[in-house]
Amino acid sequence: MEKKQAFNPYLPSYEYVPDGEPHVVDGRVYIYGSHDLFNGLNFCLGDYVCWSAPVDDLGSWRYEGCIYRREQDPAAPRIRLTNGLAAPDMIQGDDGRYYLYYFMGGTKMISVAVCDKPAGKYEFYGYVKYADQVPIGKKDEPFQFDPGIFRDDDGRLYLYTGFALQGNPILLDGSKPTEHGPMCFELDPSDMLTVKRGPVYIGVAGEKESIGTPYEGHAFLEASSMRKFGDTYYFIYSSLNSHELCYATSKSPTGGFLYGGILVSIGDIGLPGVTDVKHAKNYTGNTHGSLIEIGGKYYVFYHRHTNRKQSSRQACAEQIRFENGKFYQAELTSCGLNGGPLKGRGKYPAYIACNLYGSGLLCGAYICQGRCGTPCYAEGVFFHGDYRSDSFYCEQCKLSL
Repeated sequence: MEKKQAFNPYLPSYEYVPDGEPHVVDGRVYIYGSHDLFNGLNFCLGDYVCWSAPVDDLGSWRYEGCIYRREQDPAAPRIRLTNGLAAPDMIQGDDGRYYLYYFMGGTKMISVAVCDKPAGKYEFYGYVKYADQVPIGKKDEPFQFDPGIFRDDDGRLYLYTGFALQGNPILLDGSKPTEHGPMCFELDPSDMLTVKRGPVYIGVAGEKESIGTPYEGHAFLEASSMRKFGDTYYFIYSSLNSHELCYATSKSPTGGFLYGGILVSIGDIGLPGVTDVKHAKNYTGNTHGSLIEIGGKYYVFYHRHTNRKQSSRQACAEQIRFENGKFYQAELTSCGLNGGPLKGRGKYPAYIACNLYGSGLLCGAYICQGRCGTPCYAEGVFFHGDYRSDSFYCEQCKLSL
């Protein structure tokens, strides 16, 4: 039987699973990510769902169902609109069970759910905590966000987390972003929750630290993810540019990371005549994902923005060149996981076009501080400028922000 062709986005057009972390379990690739809604008014409004595909047939994705509901977390704030379930990651524990690490808006903590299957019905398990039982995020430490969980070959367990903003302002809830890049906590694998060591900063530069180094222009923002290929650790992250997914390398999981380069960029920024987000024609916005090796080939998973919104993000992936320990930036394509060009016959849906253009600028997430209090991704409202600077204009308020 002829296998299905793979497209980008690789999931059905109605599905929005950004921030994808791919993991292989028993011959299948499972995708763990946030869950946006079509025309959603904010990011991550859906409960967690999971999709999987055979490693030898990456065009045949199967819906595994809803694996975890927001209301299962005892700390879930009543209002979902501004407190969604953000980017999760998964690891298998020594007990054979599967542990899902996630962040929920409004809690400041890193939560954990557990299941006997990689894509079964997860149950709430607990919060990552210090030995004194205080959850991380509740002490005087930078904002916890986008957890990446990693088990090394020696069985040691590491959690990576953090969030930054250009200029390092205080967040709306009073939290302070990280100034020094992502944090690492070593966890006790016997309970998967208790911090044994940390936090420590791993050397992936924050904005100020990046000046005069290879990180300059690519300092850490969010989207922590760790992988190991050979004897080298690859830390994947979204830079302050937001539209690019970068990586750094080290011989240690807890420090000494050196800037490696860009894995993928969803914006046309950097092409001739496109110097910054204000001149971008292709839809920009955040991206988040990771790397995986399947059958000797390497793939980068990421997401793109559709429907002229920040909060309708769809999952994409590309094969990426990997030589002598270095990854080379992948080109955005419509075929992604297909292993080659699409067949030159039949009809293809327009939504698989790899370059998306439209009126109004898609910028990073921003809540108007003028009269309307409107998110920049709200229907019909556009904010012109760079959300990391002070030069913004809200068309609904008719105000420069």
